[in-house]
Amino acid sequence: MDARRLPAHSWANGLQSALLVATLAALLGLLAWIVGGVTLVVLALALAAWLYLANPAASPRLVMLLYPGRLLHPREAPQHYALLRELARRAGLPEVPRLYYIPSRVMNAFATGSRDDALVAVSDGLLRRLDLREQAGVLAHEISHVANGDLAVMAFADLVSRVAGAFGLLGQILFLLSLPTALLTGADMPWLALAILLAAPTLSALVQLALSRNREYEADLAAAELTGDPAGLASALDKLERYQGRYWEQIFMPGRGVPEPSLLRTHPDTADRVRRLMALVPRRPRLPVDHASPVLRRPPPLSPRWRPPGLWY
Repeated sequence: MDARRLPAHSWANGLQSALLVATLAALLGLLAWIVGGVTLVVLALALAAWLYLANPAASPRLVMLLYPGRLLHPREAPQHYALLRELARRAGLPEVPRLYYIPSRVMNAFATGSRDDALVAVSDGLLRRLDLREQAGVLAHEISHVANGDLAVMAFADLVSRVAGAFGLLGQILFLLSLPTALLTGADMPWLALAILLAAPTLSALVQLALSRNREYEADLAAAELTGDPAGLASALDKLERYQGRYWEQIFMPGRGVPEPSLLRTHPDTADRVRRLMALVPRRPRLPVDHASPVLRRPPPLSPRWRPPGLWY
């Protein structure tokens, strides 16, 4: 793996995430100022800080109640638990995430919980269609979400977006109630403030989606660092894309449906993710296999090389 690219990519991704979270907080403060002045701004920012500190990710027990499935015992999936233990060690997690099985033919995987109590769920379709090397990349991607704190960050962004939407709705109601008086008395309406209130829910949703895509890129990068095998995750993503129906639709039903704009996606385009991962593959023989796990390679030593933020690759 090309270790020279990793520090710059990780730094740029983290900077973009920080800017997106700050944008959400600034939008919340602006809406609070329009609706209630400086006092409401202080209360809104205090609420945002409290949500960030006190908002945990979804409990694994809650997920087990929502999804039909069961926890897998290490005796049932010894290779997968060996992968989880090694990946958790490399990611610096204090506890090994538990593995949850979902009896669904849809290829899917996700993680929930915190660093101390995490759960990684995989579907039957994913286990059947991906080989062990590709599954290692997927598990590393989900563990990276846990290790990077992405679950709590996205939950915080969702709550801030909802609070911003509530402020926007409140402001619209206040403007509608004051509109008859303004028309009768000829008073000027603050049209700029009204436009901001009307656009606030859309703006907060777009920022939240951009943050989600950014964290997916960062999890891909961290997974490649954990496994030492970016091509394995790239192969898994390519299979996920093809087996989810898009590949056959492109062959037999070209032009079917309306293309989804990139701004409205929670995940980046798969082809772009694969391209970025393959850019990390060195043009030299593969690294020796780590004897601790037959599908995980030794991550190369990283040397800090700082580059200005901008293009990731």
